[in-house]
Amino acid sequence: MAFELRPDWLALVEEEIVDPSRRIVDPHHHFFVGAGRFPAYDAEDLARDTARHGVEQTVYLQCGEGYREDGPEALRCVGETESVARIAAEFEGPPKIGAIVAHANLSLGAAVREVLEAHVAASPLFRGIRDVAAWDPTGSAASSTVAKDAALYADARFREGFAVLGELGLSFDAYHYHFQNTHLTELARAFPDVTIVLDHLGTPLGVGAYAGKRNEIFSKWARDLGELAGCENVNVKLGGLAMPWNGFGFEDQPRPPTSDELVALQRRYYEHAIETFGAQRCMFESNFPVDKLSLSYDVLWNAFKKLAAGCSEEEKDALFHGTATRVYRLG
Repeated sequence: MAFELRPDWLALVEEEIVDPSRRIVDPHHHFFVGAGRFPAYDAEDLARDTARHGVEQTVYLQCGEGYREDGPEALRCVGETESVARIAAEFEGPPKIGAIVAHANLSLGAAVREVLEAHVAASPLFRGIRDVAAWDPTGSAASSTVAKDAALYADARFREGFAVLGELGLSFDAYHYHFQNTHLTELARAFPDVTIVLDHLGTPLGVGAYAGKRNEIFSKWARDLGELAGCENVNVKLGGLAMPWNGFGFEDQPRPPTSDELVALQRRYYEHAIETFGAQRCMFESNFPVDKLSLSYDVLWNAFKKLAAGCSEEEKDALFHGTATRVYRLG
């Protein structure tokens, strides 16, 4: 499946910016060169998208870009840190690219130390890794077989590598599907000293075999998220629900959703996460440009601000910049 960004379609919905002076750190975006499944998206695109909300800093998240073209296979992923570090150094902003989360194959076991140390040496912006565990046996999701098996987090070699991640003081971003949240809970309990970030609210699926089961899936997701919240080392990113495989179908409509429509459809996911984890362990994320398949940056962050309207100022500070600043050690 190939994806397309449609600026003319996104422009059909324009909104005034809610709470324009709110300080924001966006802890989850990507860059793409446009040679793969996603269209090109660079620092200038990011600057245009974030401008009206006044985003101060961002965190780049692993997406397999910029790998070295030669050298040992295990070390080629270090090229992603190197390439994003160059972008960060050359890009005047705003926003400032404040941290990098890249990739390392934790299934290398203890041998992954060389890879992690190479990332650390490549840039002072490097903070941790994402080793994607998303696995869907039905093939319904767009990236259903990214991981080699359903229980990657329980694999002995993976956990050996995960221990090295902890020894080096690095964080782990977890991307998987909703039925794998229990696997992350087991991992987090086994490594209570490793900072873990659950991406995209645990990605409740809503397409293919999961279509038409939203309430059933929400009930299981909510229970499992409550269990995961008991692990104090786990933080959660609030966002990513506009991806096509979440099944809300925004990308197929005559016009993209408004912020009010987004809030009406998705409020319960955000409120449950904030209630169970607490604002101090939650952070709003854009997941751009992937979520840009469904809506604009202005509309998305307006929705976030409306979702947080009932929170205290201290909670809002955490949700919009404080948690991300702490977790990713931003200056």
